[in-house]
Amino acid sequence: MADNHGNTPAAWAAVALALLGFVVGSVGMMLSPVNYVVFWIGVALVVIAGVAFVVLSKMGYHVESH
Repeated sequence: MADNHGNTPAAWAAVALALLGFVVGSVGMMLSPVNYVVFWIGVALVVIAGVAFVVLSKMGYHVESH
């Protein structure tokens, strides 16, 4: 296991984006009637979070700071 335990800018950015995506998707499912456009926007944000993590990792933001 890594010493940083995910405490890197890349990990924080990915988690924040994924959390936002889950919230948006959940709101879309709770609306009456269900708003699938909002739901799929949330799904897209979760996918973007994964892509952002990979990109930020390749840029060097997933390294231990100390």
